[in-house]
Amino acid sequence: MDTYIDIVLKPDQEIPLNWLTNAIYTKLHKTLCDLGSTRIGISFPAYKVTLGNVLRLHGSKDDLVTLQQENWLGGMSGYCNLSQALPVPDSVQYRTVSRKQSTMSQSKLNRLLKRGSITEEEAKQYRAKMFTKGLDIPYLELQSGSNSHKHRRYIEFGQLRGQPVEGEFDQFGLSKIATIPWF
Repeated sequence: MDTYIDIVLKPDQEIPLNWLTNAIYTKLHKTLCDLGSTRIGISFPAYKVTLGNVLRLHGSKDDLVTLQQENWLGGMSGYCNLSQALPVPDSVQYRTVSRKQSTMSQSKLNRLLKRGSITEEEAKQYRAKMFTKGLDIPYLELQSGSNSHKHRRYIEFGQLRGQPVEGEFDQFGLSKIATIPWF
C-alpha cells in the first residue's frame, strides 16, 4: 500500500453529495469485481459525521494504474476530480476501514417469521428493539446489480495504529484485518 488515488467529488444542485458518493462507490465495486481485485482498499479522509467528499483508493502503483485504465468512472468523471497515482507520504498512521453489520434487520426478522421461530408478539418486540438499536455510523446506500434491491453498507473506522497490517480487501475495498494508510 505505497500508492493512492484521491477522488474528490463535485456535487451540484441537481446531484447531491450522498447520491454521488453512492453512485461512484457502486461503480468502484463493480470494477473491483470485474478485476477480481483483493488488493485495493478505500478510505474516506474527509470523514467527520458523514463520509465526506473524498474517496481515497490505496494499493500498489500497478494495481491502481490497472484500475485507472478501466475508465470505470465513465460518465461520472465529470462529477469528480481524479488524481494520478501518488506515493503515500512518510510518517502516516494506519487503520482498518470495514463493514459494520447490525445484528437486527428486517430481512433477519422475515426469515425468523418464515421459519416460525418467533411469534407475532415477539416480532413486534423485535421491531421495536431494532429501531432503538440502529447503527449511528456513516453508511453508503447501494443498489444490488442482481436484484436492484437497495441496502445500506455501514462503514466502521478502526483505531489508529503505528504499523500497517497486511491482508486482503473485499470487492468493496473494505477489510476487518488489513489496514490502509490514514493521512
